[in-house]
Amino acid sequence: MLREMSIRNLAVIEEVTVGFHDGFHVLTGETGAGKSILIDALILLIGGRGSSDMVRYGCDKAEMEASFDLAPTHPVWHVLDRFGFKAASEDLLTIRRELTIQGKSSCRINGSIANMTMLREIGECLVNIHGQHEHQSLLRSEQHLEWLDLFAGEEVSSLKKQYQAAFFSYGELRGNLKNAMDSSRQNMQMLDLYKFQMEEIRSANLRKDEWEQLLEEKDQLAHSDKIMNHATSAYELLNDSGALDSISTAIAKLDDISSYNPSLLGPLMEQLKNAYYQAEDAAHQLRGYKETIQSDPVRLADIENRITILNGLRRKYGDTVPDIMAYYKKVKHEADLIENRDDHIRALKTALKEAHANCSRLAEELSHKRRAAADLLSASVEAQLKDLGMSRTLFRANMETQSDQEPYKLSLHGIDEAAFLLAPNPGEPLKPLSKIASGGEMSRIMLALKSIFAEIDQVPVLVFDEVDTGVSGRAAQAIAEKMSQLSGKCQVFSITHLPQVACMADYHYEISKDIVRERTVTSVKELSDRERIEELARMLGGVEVTDKTRHHAQEMLVLADRQKGA
Repeated sequence: MLREMSIRNLAVIEEVTVGFHDGFHVLTGETGAGKSILIDALILLIGGRGSSDMVRYGCDKAEMEASFDLAPTHPVWHVLDRFGFKAASEDLLTIRRELTIQGKSSCRINGSIANMTMLREIGECLVNIHGQHEHQSLLRSEQHLEWLDLFAGEEVSSLKKQYQAAFFSYGELRGNLKNAMDSSRQNMQMLDLYKFQMEEIRSANLRKDEWEQLLEEKDQLAHSDKIMNHATSAYELLNDSGALDSISTAIAKLDDISSYNPSLLGPLMEQLKNAYYQAEDAAHQLRGYKETIQSDPVRLADIENRITILNGLRRKYGDTVPDIMAYYKKVKHEADLIENRDDHIRALKTALKEAHANCSRLAEELSHKRRAAADLLSASVEAQLKDLGMSRTLFRANMETQSDQEPYKLSLHGIDEAAFLLAPNPGEPLKPLSKIASGGEMSRIMLALKSIFAEIDQVPVLVFDEVDTGVSGRAAQAIAEKMSQLSGKCQVFSITHLPQVACMADYHYEISKDIVRERTVTSVKELSDRERIEELARMLGGVEVTDKTRHHAQEMLVLADRQKGA
């Protein structure tokens, strides 16, 4: 559940901190008081797009923070683990977001910096917001198949992933076959080019590590005179100039006096002896090294010629010798495909036929499971609509296969199309939602679907932003009762202007707007029982609140409590 939310300097809100509870919450207030700004803040906290226009005038930045209490088994913890976020405390998740006047945005999850992609994925697990215009998504038939697949659950989801993997492989084979069947003059020109390149690389007789070896050997041969001179000088300084004899004499001198101060002179003698042995060994190695130094102008010329050849290949085919060898393999493969085009095409056609058969088999299985799910979804929606005062309405998740006979016309989603059909009045045929449903019917259909999917997607917070617009009378009461029932499965929030909805809530918040120091300030207050009667009376009576409207409001609350306890 959403435990607490704090907002600072967002639009007309200067500073608000509000706590929430389990159950059904309503937010009411005059039009323009700032009710939807609370929803805007929540949208920002779950990864919605923000702009500098949302920052309160005269302020540098807007700040929002929310904390959620979640069960240890909730799916969001797996997402957090994948991103490397840890719980701030047991079962507590905190999200903070800032939006600056320059339009820059930053967010933190449990105190750790997160990007918008992370925030959106985490937010999808936490909050589902249904706005007053969201019913338009019901009118887009291309989304109906996604709703159906979500309802069908893990079995269809897993099978759909298998199918799509097979479909991508099938598409790749189709592309390869199309390319292979292109027998234009360009292919023959490319074959000539490939053969020239292959011969040029092959004739070079490349060795994997020769580039580095050539550079090292070239460097030694090019500076052989300098190397010989310096190595000879170093040897002579150590051996012929008496450096070793001097160290030996120093050791003898110290040995003669070491008995007078053994604690100091003993270690010094040891160091000199080590130095003598190391210098003697170095002189021996230098003598051997001098004998290996050669000046070979012929070999140097050969190396420079080889480097020139390799540089030419590197400019054409790759930065390194392994890159050139890899390019050779690539063009050899391409040349083989062109030269053996007919054999290659036959192999691709066989593979393509097998891939299509595999895709078709998976698509048929997916279609069969979807049809079973469509029947269940239709029955579930009709049951929900009955609770919402549409007892004689028919709803169908209609399935259509793109081709009744093989070979199937495959798409990314299989061979099916889905469309939600409605017959709101007895005797009328089923028609697409976009052609038949009114605004009030759309709101109730969306609420019915939300009630069904609340058990499936495990999103703990469900927000309805004036979904009861255009609804009144018994329909409004049915919506209120359905939201109250839904709050037993998740935490429900509703912004409403209808007293029928407000009275069914477990908790009532009033959003009001005042002028403080010549600035508009929005505040949020959780109402007591008495204050709640006054707010409901205002919603019933408008500007003037009378004893009759107060009595009516109190009566509505009593009836609502009785209805919830039934």
